[in-house]
Amino acid sequence: MAPLLQLDNVTIRFGGLTAVGEVSATVNEHELVGLIGPNGAGKTTVFNMVTGVYQPTSGNIAFGGKPTAGLKPFELTERGIARTFQNIRLFPSLTVFDNVRVAFHLHLEHDAVHSLSRGPKFHREEIGLRERTRELLSIFNLERVQNEPAKSLPYGDQRRLEIIRALATQPKLLLLDEPAAGMNPAEKIELMKLIQFIQEKFQLAILLVEHDMKVVMGICQRIHVLEYGRKIAEGTPAEIRANPAVIAAYLGQEHA
Repeated sequence: MAPLLQLDNVTIRFGGLTAVGEVSATVNEHELVGLIGPNGAGKTTVFNMVTGVYQPTSGNIAFGGKPTAGLKPFELTERGIARTFQNIRLFPSLTVFDNVRVAFHLHLEHDAVHSLSRGPKFHREEIGLRERTRELLSIFNLERVQNEPAKSLPYGDQRRLEIIRALATQPKLLLLDEPAAGMNPAEKIELMKLIQFIQEKFQLAILLVEHDMKVVMGICQRIHVLEYGRKIAEGTPAEIRANPAVIAAYLGQEHA
């Protein structure tokens, strides 16, 4: 079976700078994969290529066995790729409920005519949308604050809301960009449980960029390692922890 996501010798250059060079990597269905490396290694650039923000200078990216070249971010979201960001990107003045509901509109069937006429099809879909929004918020214990503005939530709940909104697009692959950033140790433990719960509950693949090695080593099944835009290692957490090149470039002896 072909990987869900496949990068084949992907390179991107900005002027004379090679930000990512000849990186090959895979994520299989229902797999939780880490992408790690020092600051500036090219991790977020890889995310931006996978999600259509950037187009590779050379090499190929395929999702679900089909090339993604030329596709815009919203088209890739429709295909089943969702992401979160290192800096939380919610609609701060909208309610928790509306932050999630807006993401469900991606898969609505009614068109502009039905929306303007407010006919039976429009109302049926809107009722179903509200029910699915409440159900998703309930799963993550945020239904209790559904009418609160997103900006009023504690930091950890804002992170959770951003993930919930990504899940509302019904992805097959979820990209998480440093979800533990700014969290205290207790919140990171809860985050690890949440990510594992999401993978099992929604039966999707997850690609995780994260600097906290306890999080990465604790939940990832496989890890890719970048340095200066090049992949220097791939393997299980145990293999990565023992890899001399990774220890020298990133982990240090304390993680070996």
